[in-house]
Amino acid sequence: MTASSPSLWLRLKRSSLVTQIIIGLIAGIALALFAPEVAKSTAFIGKVFVSALKAVAPILVFVLVMASIANHKHGQETHIRPILFLYLLGTFAAAVVAVVASTLFPSSLVLATHDVAITAPGGISEVLQSLLLSVVDNPVSALMNANFIGILAWAIGMGVAIRHAGDTTREVLGDLSNGVTLIVRLVIRFAPLGIFGLVASTLATSGFGALIGYVHLLAVLLGCMLFVALVMNPVIVFWKLRRNPYPLVLMCLRESGITAFFTRSSAANIPVNLELSKRLGLHEDTYSVSIPLGATINMAGAAITITVLTLAAVHTLGIAVDIPTAILLSIVAAICACGASGVAGGSLLLIPLACSLFGIPSEIAMQVVAVGFIIGVLQDSAETALNSSTDVLFTAAACLGEDEKAQRLA
Repeated sequence: MTASSPSLWLRLKRSSLVTQIIIGLIAGIALALFAPEVAKSTAFIGKVFVSALKAVAPILVFVLVMASIANHKHGQETHIRPILFLYLLGTFAAAVVAVVASTLFPSSLVLATHDVAITAPGGISEVLQSLLLSVVDNPVSALMNANFIGILAWAIGMGVAIRHAGDTTREVLGDLSNGVTLIVRLVIRFAPLGIFGLVASTLATSGFGALIGYVHLLAVLLGCMLFVALVMNPVIVFWKLRRNPYPLVLMCLRESGITAFFTRSSAANIPVNLELSKRLGLHEDTYSVSIPLGATINMAGAAITITVLTLAAVHTLGIAVDIPTAILLSIVAAICACGASGVAGGSLLLIPLACSLFGIPSEIAMQVVAVGFIIGVLQDSAETALNSSTDVLFTAAACLGEDEKAQRLA
């Protein structure tokens, strides 16, 4: 028994984060089922995990967005303008699909809202006023109070300013971005324990009916991603190529989407997309730039995740959403998605930014992030598959479309 215990521990330690999260999820359900009183005491573990997420999210958004803009090469966009347009169009369209789906099939969550003041906006004018006041907030205050709109505004401003700084300054900022990402990875490594505590305490307190909400939420998320992959993206490709888009769409899903589903990393799937682009006969000087860039800013799956989870919180809290506010949310979600971290679950950490549009405080927004980690075993895999396969799909569509346009003009 003594000899086998370390072996079991080592096998668990070396297993993937997905496997560990599944184990934590099953253990939390089992504890709530067989020992509910003990399960209630695990709420502290979940609170620690949520607090850690709350601590890293503001600095993560600030540093990653600032570093991304500061290290973007001058003139790079001129070579891939049609691809960038498709990236942005696809991401915004995905957010719109998520808004429509969340309106038709609203999701409800179990959230602890006691002792938390919630000020719901009265309409689009109040949202815009709040947005403007948040933009001009003091940067230190924005970081301290998790004002994500202010953080985003200062990150963009500082990023643009530092683009004109020396190479050394930009390298330091890149190293700082890598350091913050490392800390986020460390926090996320404790997700199995945090999810164990959250699931066990939530089910023991609220009953197993809370699981139904998670299943419904996951169904909405995956349904949106399938719709974008099999309907919305083909429509965009057809508009660009004026021919049947499905052979190209299905090839990209098969060759790129499947590997991305299991690696759960757009960055790790870059070599796969580069090889596929080469086999498709695309221009190397174009895809060698657009594929790595797409792994950073082409985030249709992330836009869906941010939008659906934000509107789930909005519906749970009974906040009304009018059409102009929904459009604004789609724009914000698309912008947030472009800055999503490359680590697993990175898009979840940008949900508080979208939630702040509706006056939802960070304490509640981070509970929604934790729910995202609970369903993240499937959600993050599907999100990465959509993101990565769309990188090569839109690169191919733009390249082939430009080639055909040049041939017609000739």
